[in-house]
Amino acid sequence: MLVSPLREAGDAAVQSLSAPLADAFELLRSGRMRLRTERRVGWQIVNLDLDGRRLRYRVTDNVRSPLARRATDVDDEQVWAMSLHGYFAGGSMYARESEHLAERFGWRVVNLSLPGFGGSDAMGTAEVTIDQLTDQIALVKERLGIGPLVLLGHSMGAAVAMHYAANHPDEVLGVIYRDGIATPAWQHRHGAVARLLHVLPGVAPVADMAAAVALDLPDLLAGQVLLTIRSMIPDLRHNVKVFARSAPIASMLMHLDLSSEVRAVRAHDVPVLAEWGCFDRLIPPSTASEFSEIAGLDIHWVLGGHSWMLARPHGQADVLTKTGWGRAFLDAMAQRARALHSGASI
Repeated sequence: MLVSPLREAGDAAVQSLSAPLADAFELLRSGRMRLRTERRVGWQIVNLDLDGRRLRYRVTDNVRSPLARRATDVDDEQVWAMSLHGYFAGGSMYARESEHLAERFGWRVVNLSLPGFGGSDAMGTAEVTIDQLTDQIALVKERLGIGPLVLLGHSMGAAVAMHYAANHPDEVLGVIYRDGIATPAWQHRHGAVARLLHVLPGVAPVADMAAAVALDLPDLLAGQVLLTIRSMIPDLRHNVKVFARSAPIASMLMHLDLSSEVRAVRAHDVPVLAEWGCFDRLIPPSTASEFSEIAGLDIHWVLGGHSWMLARPHGQADVLTKTGWGRAFLDAMAQRARALHSGASI
């Protein structure tokens, strides 16, 4: 169910670029153009103490902002979303993207740093399970007193989002699944480095992934380079210090297969928007094809590599507002929100 990646990514990029220009010209023509001098969305950073283990998250402070448009409108209740990061990242890296989502839709967005990343303490156990990671979502939801929410997962975070949605479908309005690793094809490396090092089976996959990360850097540093780097440094500084403690998570991910959970999410009719960077070499198109087949969903391609949303933080908000498939996801999410709110069977 794959369409031409470059063509769809190019179309999405054109719509993303052209719409703001058209809006600006209209504001200029009408005389309503104003310079933006105030910051509309700020952050509350929380270090949650869990019997001596710190779990860090940040949440936008736009409490029912009258300036923001809503993606869903259910008895005037504000929509919550949670952003789940990739491996060796953290919640702060996705802060710029979450600010765009909060401003564009009025969502209150929680950026959770999973254990061992972005200022959150590691689990402190020799082995880590996917259940332990998804439990952190429930802990934060309980702390904030929020109900069903939108999950935005990237890479590792996409797998965590799907696992949570499979086990708690009535707590999820929709999943935005981005370059995810819920299905196992990515574990089988077939890149040039892996082929060169095929005689060293224990080294080849790691070396191939390292090469893929290196090749992804030019795209990651596209656009506002200094802002992107500045947004990444705090989480990277922490992650380097505790790298050894996050190793059990890496080991778990290399053997993860959530295919049954993906099918369960679809069986529960949870809306899923599957997106992939068309130049992603870390989690390649073979994984996108596999997810598409298992989930019975089209993959939608965006311009960029594995971490396209970090270099272009407005990209996700643009996809949701400027593309037909993005708007269709919002409509499905709104319908689900109304059904859950009314207590209807889903």
